[in-house]
Amino acid sequence: MVSRAERMEGGIYGLLVGDALGVPYEFHAPEQLPPPEHLDFQPPAGFHRAHDGVPPGTWSDDGAHALCLLDSLLYNGRLDPEDLGRRLVNWLEWGYLAVDGQVFDVGIQTRLALATVHAGTPALMAGPKGERDNGNGSLMRVLPLALWHSGPDAKLASDAMTQSRVTHGHLRSQVCCAVYCLWARRLLEGAGASEGWTDAVATFRTLHPEGFEARTELDTHVLPPGWETVRGTGTGYVVDCLRSARQCVVEHGTYEQVVKAAVRLGRDTDTTAAVAGGLAGLIHGVNDIPARWREGLRGRELLQPMLQKLLKAAVR
Repeated sequence: MVSRAERMEGGIYGLLVGDALGVPYEFHAPEQLPPPEHLDFQPPAGFHRAHDGVPPGTWSDDGAHALCLLDSLLYNGRLDPEDLGRRLVNWLEWGYLAVDGQVFDVGIQTRLALATVHAGTPALMAGPKGERDNGNGSLMRVLPLALWHSGPDAKLASDAMTQSRVTHGHLRSQVCCAVYCLWARRLLEGAGASEGWTDAVATFRTLHPEGFEARTELDTHVLPPGWETVRGTGTGYVVDCLRSARQCVVEHGTYEQVVKAAVRLGRDTDTTAAVAGGLAGLIHGVNDIPARWREGLRGRELLQPMLQKLLKAAVR
């Protein structure tokens, strides 16, 4: 039996380890990647790694943004978009919650949004809202919200959508964040991967009946008829990222198998593995994450105080 605390710790470590595992393989096509048995923090000799010079076991913007959100939630006791926006700006400008204070990977929409926040625009108006602005930058960070949140499903979904607007304002990105958080909550409560997904989607549809704009976005673009037959491809598009993560989590039985499958999709390897890895950590617990990865994860001194606060808050 996996305890709730082990699931929560597994979710945070799972996200960060998945991110760090994917970093050196980013931007590569699937056929360019090593076989699963050779995927590790340190790529095999001769592999042309992305972000050359970044030490193995280092999380990227995915992990840093997730920790910015977690730190903001723990400090304020609520979702505060303005505070989140300031923390993300501090990450970009000063390396806040980046390992070694080094920022080495920034999404296009995120950079635009944070420049807007820095210039004084209210955080909830900062995220680009065009249909082509649906990168996965708000999805990659949202898991801590589901772990911290104690409100009803409606409030969790609403907060997930709200936090997206700081960097990704289009409704499609917001919907993906809400469905992901509803799913993560069910996994935290012990549901199976497929069962939890089905219930999360059904709950979102109940919260947003037909005729609501968010429901139309879900049924038309996120989960249109026949979506189950389309394989995820590991791109930076928020819908593909969500579906790719689901594919990996549902089809594989251990944490290691899930994140290696995510990386093997190629392209946006760190984010796909972070999004899928957080969920796999929730399902299987922290002890299913290989010790070599937990111990090889850099920046744990930044993580541990927040993780202890999160676990303490969860048992109150």
